[in-house]
Amino acid sequence: MSTLPALMPSQISEIIEMALSDHVAFGTISAQHGVTPDQIKAIMRSNLKPGSYKAWRKRVRDFGDRREHYK
Repeated sequence: MSTLPALMPSQISEIIEMALSDHVAFGTISAQHGVTPDQIKAIMRSNLKPGSYKAWRKRVRDFGDRREHYK
């Protein structure tokens, strides 16, 4: 996993908000904030409670299995 770029707390909050949304793809977050999908996952892992992170990852995987272009 690559290292995280230096991000302001407001940027981290926006990334988390976008990642939690079911309507924003990882590509959009990457283009806007310059982070990779792996870095997005690392940000989410370090800022969410373990159970919340696991539920989010499951939801992203489930949507990804159903929709080709989701996250």
